[in-house]
Formats: sequence, structure tokens, C-alpha cells
Amino acid sequence: MKAFVAEIAAIGRLRHYNLVQLIGYCRRRGELLLVYGYMPNGSLNGFLFGAQKPRLNWGQRFRILINVASAILYLHEEWEQVVLHRDVKASNVLLDADLKGRPGVFGQAKLCDHGIDPQTTHVVGTVGYLALELSRTGTATTSTDVFAFGIFMLEVACGRMPTKPQGPLEEVDWLLECWKVGAILDASDPKLEGDFLAKEMELVLKLGLLCSCSLPAKRPSMRQVTQYLDVKATADLPEIQPNMGLSSPASLARDEASAFILPSPSSFGEMGSAQISLSITNTNLEIGS
Repeated sequence: MKAFVAEIAAIGRLRHYNLVQLIGYCRRRGELLLVYGYMPNGSLNGFLFGAQKPRLNWGQRFRILINVASAILYLHEEWEQVVLHRDVKASNVLLDADLKGRPGVFGQAKLCDHGIDPQTTHVVGTVGYLALELSRTGTATTSTDVFAFGIFMLEVACGRMPTKPQGPLEEVDWLLECWKVGAILDASDPKLEGDFLAKEMELVLKLGLLCSCSLPAKRPSMRQVTQYLDVKATADLPEIQPNMGLSSPASLARDEASAFILPSPSSFGEMGSAQISLSITNTNLEIGS
């Protein structure tokens, strides 16, 4: 308990305009209560899936993705220690009065020093957002946060919970089939009624797939993600290769891989276009089953 309270105290020192501020905590009779700043619009989850909330337009959704990405980047690289969120998802993103997205850093977060591998063996998170390597090693990393953020991106863009059945066809199969035939925009949330910038939607869908790649080394960092989400940046959208190696939904179940070209942002030096092998299966990227 002492170590946990020490981590909570450290989290209270986090300062970022896109994070829900931890105001304080109360410990009594073995219970620990955390007090956060008030977010009048509640969770993003309610706006995406709740019947009582107004719909978010694409501009609002895209801005929320940028908000959350910048906050996770701060946790990973810009604070005095590395903060592993370990539970990035729509229900953990709160909206302020201006509908800006602010992830909360709750009791599941883990701190470690920069350059030091985190010492965690207990799997923490939510089914549907957990990277495959977590089940093998139990070790959370910045890359496992990136995986969850990728699923979160698809959740926001497609309007589908990652673990909730949506229809007779598995949604990840449908998404990849749309991508394969050059109709990836068909995977967008029907509630948007096509009212979005195609370039932004395509970027979000492809980045979501890249972030949720089954190979940790092939996932981008959150700094790279934020650069791609910057519409003023010079980096091009990821380009799909003509031959993706996907012939049917059954091929995904056999762990067959797809690949596409991801041009690296210019700020990363003379890297050119790096070919990323993207392996996506029904277990490690599940938008609906």
C-alpha cells in the first residue's frame, strides 16, 4: 500500500493541459479514494455509444484523438519519469466543457525511470485493448500503451466497441476487407453519415491498424503518432501495397500478415519509407466479434 500511495502522490505532480488533474486522495480503513478535477461532459464512451448524449462530429472526434495522443506522449517521454497508462480506452477519456478529450491517469498507471525496463508481472487493462505480449510476459511498456491507443483510434473512428458483437461478420475482417479493396472509408462510423475529411479518416484508420500491430517493434512511438496526426505536418499518409496477402477472413485466423508502406515523418531524419510488416489476427485486434 505504501508503494501504491507513493505512486499516486507522484501522479499528482503530473501537469498537462490534456490530462485530467489529480487533485488529491483520501486513505481510510484500507480504502483509497482519488479526487480528480470535474469534467462536466463525462466520458467519451457515453458520447460514442450512449443514447442520451449528442453525437460527436468528425472534427470533434479528430481533435479528441489529438488531445489524447499528446497526453500519452507527455506520460511516455516528457515528464520526469515514464508513466505507463495501462488502460487507454474511450471510457477512461473524459470530456471537459469544450469537449476536449482528457485521459485520466488512474490507479492502474505504473511509473518507471527513463531508460529502465518496467518491472511488472501483473496484467492490467481491459480485454480488447491488451497487446498479445502482455499475456506472455505480463510486462507493460510504452508499446503496449501504443497498442491500446491504436484500438482506441479504431473505436472512435468506427464507432464500435472492441469486444462487443456488431453483426454476423467479424468487424476486424470487414475492416481489413474494406482496406484490401480500396474502400477503407466504408469502415467509418455510420453515425457520421459520411460527413468527415477523407484524408483524416483514412489516416486514423491506418494508424490505428499500425499501432495495434502484433509485433511491438513495428509499432510507432507516441511521438510518431502525434506527428502523423498533425494535419500541418509534411508526412504523407501510409500507402497500402497492391498485394496485401489477404485473400479471405479465414487467412487472418491463420495469422497471415499484411504489409503497407509507412513513410516516416521528416523529423525522424533520413529514414525514407520504411516497409512495415503488419500482422493482425482475430485475437490481437478485435473491433467486434
